[in-house]
Amino acid sequence: METRPKMIYLPDTMVNWPWPRSINPHFETVKLEVDASFRGLKGLSPESRVAFDKCDSEHLIIACELLNVHLIVDEYTDVEDAAVTKEMVDIVIDALHNPHMVRPEGECILGEIVRQFWARAIQTASLTSQHHFLDSYTTYIRAVVVEARDREQGHCRGIEDYLKLRRDTCGAKSSFALCEMGMDLPDEVYNHPVIVELVDCIVELILIDNDMASYSREQATGDENHNLIAAVMLELGLDRSGAMVWAARYHAEVEKRFIDGLAKVPSWGPSVDVLAKEYLDGIATWARANHCWSYESKRYFGSRGPEIQQTRLVPLLPKINCQAASTVKVNAADLSSMDAKDR
Repeated sequence: METRPKMIYLPDTMVNWPWPRSINPHFETVKLEVDASFRGLKGLSPESRVAFDKCDSEHLIIACELLNVHLIVDEYTDVEDAAVTKEMVDIVIDALHNPHMVRPEGECILGEIVRQFWARAIQTASLTSQHHFLDSYTTYIRAVVVEARDREQGHCRGIEDYLKLRRDTCGAKSSFALCEMGMDLPDEVYNHPVIVELVDCIVELILIDNDMASYSREQATGDENHNLIAAVMLELGLDRSGAMVWAARYHAEVEKRFIDGLAKVPSWGPSVDVLAKEYLDGIATWARANHCWSYESKRYFGSRGPEIQQTRLVPLLPKINCQAASTVKVNAADLSSMDAKDR
């Protein structure tokens, strides 16, 4: 007798977020161009390319390319131990600091992918945004090595310890540099304690939403230890449903902290205040975009994203063996295959 899969309820965390969903009118054209260039690099296995093709990218060329870089770095590092991951990370960092240098023959393809991305980005990005990106991306990519070590050791962190690492491994801060690439945002603004706190709030919103949406897939592949839901379950002794509720409440607290923090932003004069507002609006919109992407990109929910966004019910994917997980990651297509039996 066929059994129905267990279901996870996803609370609607962004229902009251003031920044609405919007799509750049040039998105489809830009996406085709950028995705074609990434496929041409042949950095993905056939299985990973299927998962890659399910991911709708961001709106402008550099944004699209950066998201693709994040995705392909994940594909390579998520299945490696700490030693191999560090080798890859060192290559990526070297490529960022030497965007015009020919990469060594036989090197991991990540070096050339990142080199090409950054060589194009610096042609139009402001110097201040370049500096901020390099700092934040280096922090992110080095944190990926720590994540790999945790995975290798089967280590699941407590909530605070996990959040400290996840703020870096989610890669959000480096993505925020895209919001300032067309401006010269002064360091005194970028590094102001109020702005730093507001940025941290958006990072938290993004990682909470991402971990909630990705939990089913990650627990299926054995990657759930680096997930907020698993950390909450471990520390507080909650089941999956209770952990989801806890995460949603924490999300609401962070939302309030961000909204209240906007009233504390100081003035640096009219010309700079305009830049600060544009930057903060950009990262606030990013939180909305991340939430929408989780349901619309097919990465986590296959073709059922819009349905799941309405019902809030996600099938708990079955576990796969570790050998399979190390070769090809379970992707959201598995959700689509459940359509006929759990509707």
